Amino acid sequence: MPVPALAFYKEERMAVTIRIQDIVDHLIEPVGKLDVTVDTLKFGDPSAEVKGIATAFMPTYEVIRQAIARGANLLIAHEAPFYHHHDQTQFLANDPVYLEKVRLIEQSGIAVFRFHDYWHRYRPDGIMEGLIEALEWQPHITENRPAAALAAVPAMTVKALAEYVKSKLNLSYVRVAGDLNMTCTRVGLLAGYRGGGGMAIPLYQDGVDVILAGEGPEWETPEYVRDAVQQGGRKALIMLGHAESEASGMRYLADRLAARFPDLPVHYLEEQPVFHSL
Repeated sequence: MPVPALAFYKEERMAVTIRIQDIVDHLIEPVGKLDVTVDTLKFGDPSAEVKGIATAFMPTYEVIRQAIARGANLLIAHEAPFYHHHDQTQFLANDPVYLEKVRLIEQSGIAVFRFHDYWHRYRPDGIMEGLIEALEWQPHITENRPAAALAAVPAMTVKALAEYVKSKLNLSYVRVAGDLNMTCTRVGLLAGYRGGGGMAIPLYQDGVDVILAGEGPEWETPEYVRDAVQQGGRKALIMLGHAESEASGMRYLADRLAARFPDLPVHYLEEQPVFHSL
């Protein structure tokens, strides 16, 4: 019998269904399941197939609309959707802003997963990794601590450092306590709500010149810096804002998810700053 002509077959990738719970499991696996956490699926069916993923710092009304418009049915947000860290919503029961946001989420069917505690417990901290990457300071990091990172940067004034940070993070303004003309080389980074005295002052005691922080009580670390300067010391504080210090970490997450799940559309959704400088 004649030998059949040699046939070439194109290898086809078998379609694999990825469910929302698969993504959640992937996110918590490096840490292990926490007994107490705010990181839960706030809305959505964990067994639903993922069509697209969006990440954001805050699941604002506009971010949810953007996610829906881009075809994402899973939104991974760092902060809670309803203005309370522990998801208490009793005080919002009849609030029209709350009710409209719930309506948008439920009618669209989008799933919302909060990724806060686990992301901060990655080693290094995922939010901090994103901030360091955005600042292009990977070569300058001297120590990664659970809640902070230390960097040795080229000598510059506090004012120059503030301008550099504004440029890299695309910020219109930052707030600075201390001497703007002071030369600094040793920088401490505290993302999110970690700028209070209990976390910041020990970094100064370890020899840090200036701290970049998200936010914290204004009568703690800023007043410590003021007293230090009035005594002739060399300390400074640059407050970025909570979202401004953590949003890069959610962009970094989107990049990681896109690399891990190349067949899924992954979008990072950026909001406008909530405060305006007048």
